Amino acid sequence: MSLDSIREQIDALDTALLKLLNERADLVHQVGEIKKKDGIEIYAPEREESLLKGLAEKSEGRLTEDSIRAIYREIMSAALSLEEDLKIAYLGPQGTWTHQAAISKFGHSVSYSPQESLSAVFDQVARKKADYGVVPIENSTEGAVNHTLDMFADSPLRICAQILLPIENALMAKVSREDIKKLYSHPQVFGQCREWLQKNFPSADLIEVSSTTRAASIVVKESHAAALGGKLAAELNGLDLLEESIQDRATNTTRFLVLSHKMCPPTGNDRTSVMFSVRDKPGSLFDALQPFNSFKINMSKIESRPSKQRDWEYYFFVDIIGHCEDPELAQALSELEEHCSFIKVLGSYPDSAVN
Repeated sequence: MSLDSIREQIDALDTALLKLLNERADLVHQVGEIKKKDGIEIYAPEREESLLKGLAEKSEGRLTEDSIRAIYREIMSAALSLEEDLKIAYLGPQGTWTHQAAISKFGHSVSYSPQESLSAVFDQVARKKADYGVVPIENSTEGAVNHTLDMFADSPLRICAQILLPIENALMAKVSREDIKKLYSHPQVFGQCREWLQKNFPSADLIEVSSTTRAASIVVKESHAAALGGKLAAELNGLDLLEESIQDRATNTTRFLVLSHKMCPPTGNDRTSVMFSVRDKPGSLFDALQPFNSFKINMSKIESRPSKQRDWEYYFFVDIIGHCEDPELAQALSELEEHCSFIKVLGSYPDSAVN
């Protein structure tokens, strides 16, 4: 076949795809009208994950699962933007890892609202000035983001989805590597690159700032300075990438949460996050967690934070495999409540893979 002949076939397929995509958009719009009428959330994380997983399993061609997910993420994003002016609040500014996580979940077609703080993200969603919020919760190298945990104590919001985003940090600057005397970045990024920094810049001043994008914007105007962060931050600020993938762990991943007013229905592959405080008596935490052992329910994570209400009183955050509507988990949570002075189910949501 000649090159022109192949291109003609590609053009014909593109025309057919465009027709089918518009037909799909019409059907999605009908679904949206029904949801609005019945007061159902437009965005359905449980349906999204099921669809993406099913499409990857059906594929018999050259496209990888990552490619299929990326393509359909944008198709679904375009459909969401047709239904309403969907707005996503995230910890900004533009170019942060949280911004990239939000895009990986909602695509490029919806509206994004960068916020200066985690509390502002919670507030925007709570006041319904944004439909959903995206916040970091933990990194595989540096652990929990404590401020996010603290925000849940007084927030009415629920977790409706999670995002697992591989983090690849880079060294970026306007100057040559030999001229670098100061390094700017977010504290979490310095922690993720600790060994690399000790080996490559043992004498450099490490200056902590509020975000990797902020770090990149500073070094644009400073001599002898560089920033650590994602490639998007370098692109937005016109910086050169001097070295990529500088994090100490190749599998460095950050987990983000999607905030909403409602939880997701069960999917068969779920995770539940719970926050509680036990009564102040010997063995109370052991007794509180015993129901999960009795029902053989797996706890994937437990964190503690000061309650900030009384000295030596703590909130515990637990991630549990399963949905809060599953009979055994529902029973275990009911028994947990008997040992608690406070308990809140933060959300049940699809236990999705890396985005």
